[in-house]
Amino acid sequence: MKTTYGPVTALTVTGMGEPGGTEHASAIAALYAVAGAMNALIGPLEGRWWVEDSRPALSVPRQQWRWHLHLPLPIAPEPGEMEAAREAARPSGMAVDRVQVVTFTEGECVEMLHEGPYSQEHVTLAAMQEYMDAHHLVANGLHHEVYLSDLRDGDPAKMRTVLRQPVRSAATA
Repeated sequence: MKTTYGPVTALTVTGMGEPGGTEHASAIAALYAVAGAMNALIGPLEGRWWVEDSRPALSVPRQQWRWHLHLPLPIAPEPGEMEAAREAARPSGMAVDRVQVVTFTEGECVEMLHEGPYSQEHVTLAAMQEYMDAHHLVANGLHHEVYLSDLRDGDPAKMRTVLRQPVRSAATA
């Protein structure tokens, strides 16, 4: 349940809006358009989420959720490769200029596999929080999701998502 993640380089789009909404779908399409133009081997789609609000994240209207969407890359692109891929993908009509290459490190994390609809993630998140409390850990970064299932799959019961939360010892809080 607890593991460490080092640097990850990924194609990334940052935005705000409801998961599955127009902005979110546009960002995903742009990521895949650029990745396709790079002919890159990519990992599964990932999302790192946050809110700029004092309320708990799940109490904030979904259209106010902020996110970084990522397609992990095995290696950083060569100089000029990203720009060439954007130009090659531009005829797709996708917002390819929003796609950036970003490297991030999360460090120590608590994670669990969530199986089922996204609307039930709160149950898995509660179990993660119980684990964190029992092990004197506190959140230390953005909520992270790794989508193991195709987001376009119409059966929510079949969705598989790794839920991840970077953590640190509560003693250093």
